[in-house]
Amino acid sequence: MVQTTASLIDRLAAIPYTGAISDILDEIDLRSQVLPQQIQSIREGQTLAGRAFTVMGQAETGRSRDDYFLPFLQMLGAIGSGDVVIVQTNDNNVAHFGELSCETAKHRGGRGVVLDGGIRDVDYILKLDFPVFARYKTPRDTIGRWRVTDVNVTITIGGVAVHAGDFVLGDRDGLVIIPERVAEEVIARAEEVVHTEDSVRKAILEGMHPARAYEKFGRF
Repeated sequence: MVQTTASLIDRLAAIPYTGAISDILDEIDLRSQVLPQQIQSIREGQTLAGRAFTVMGQAETGRSRDDYFLPFLQMLGAIGSGDVVIVQTNDNNVAHFGELSCETAKHRGGRGVVLDGGIRDVDYILKLDFPVFARYKTPRDTIGRWRVTDVNVTITIGGVAVHAGDFVLGDRDGLVIIPERVAEEVIARAEEVVHTEDSVRKAILEGMHPARAYEKFGRF
């Protein structure tokens, strides 16, 4: 039986660490699915799981105020339940999300934001308890400097292709992208890995030699 997107997101969110997902992707020869290590949560230890809502933007000057605002607001209005907004900003100068945009995304059912770029209003966002992973922080606004150019298109971040509808898991270690076509298989296998590793851990704590545990369970 094919799982619904919502149930797959719930199952993904229950995976206790991104390493389990990354290992499974390696095993099925999808070895370039981890986003750059510089993109980290603004709150230590916060986790994120959901479906990719992809956004493309670019640095651009000389346009009217509405040319910057309206595409961004239309993007916010398109966020749906379970979405993680993942932005390839093509920029390293401004804050691409702030408190009001994060609050809007959360209200619309979004599960978090991932920025290959900047964030601001961090203290206010922390109070929202809304997951944000970003490359840097800055107070500098987008108006007159940067604009959204497209949504739900394939983007590339650090060599990782992210398609609209892919799945994303983030934790203290970083972020991993699961292609939609293999999401159900990868999540199921990761659940098995977590169960097996619990057995390995128990056996070692009870005195089993690590090599024997690996031999018995096939993992370490």
